[in-house]
Amino acid sequence: MLTEIQCNGKVVVIHGREYACAIGRAGLTGDKHEGDLATPMGRFALRACYYRPDRIMPPPETQLPLIPLAPNDGWCDDATHELYNKPVKLPFDASHEKLWRDDHAYDLIVPLGYNDDPIAAGKGSAIFWHLAQPDWRGTEGCVAIERDVMLDVLRQCGANTWMKIQG
Repeated sequence: MLTEIQCNGKVVVIHGREYACAIGRAGLTGDKHEGDLATPMGRFALRACYYRPDRIMPPPETQLPLIPLAPNDGWCDDATHELYNKPVKLPFDASHEKLWRDDHAYDLIVPLGYNDDPIAAGKGSAIFWHLAQPDWRGTEGCVAIERDVMLDVLRQCGANTWMKIQG
């Protein structure tokens, strides 16, 4: 079982092998704030694996909890709302991110254990490990990787797998 995934800027290192990744458009930060477009540095648990059942079949192999996405899934990013940095069902009256997207970035989503235990309002939400865009453009604060690599790595992930993000 894989215990740690290292993210060093534009590269993810898994078992000594390097894979391209995308991080936040504003780079890495040790002082994350909602909307700053930066990826937080630290060591974060992998919480679960969300997947699009209409696009990822069969479901990914992993020891993480598997959660099929539905068109009404979202994630609250309103720092003033009681459900800040938690999954929500749409329609939702506060600011949120739609998890069921037209592009393929969220076909696989692994929420990182950032600002979730406890949650601090305004310190950043929806920090995911997800699929990279075809042009490898920067994310809004997440770590993104190629689909085939992610599917392979997920097979090795479980409750004791962490992502370490450092500069």
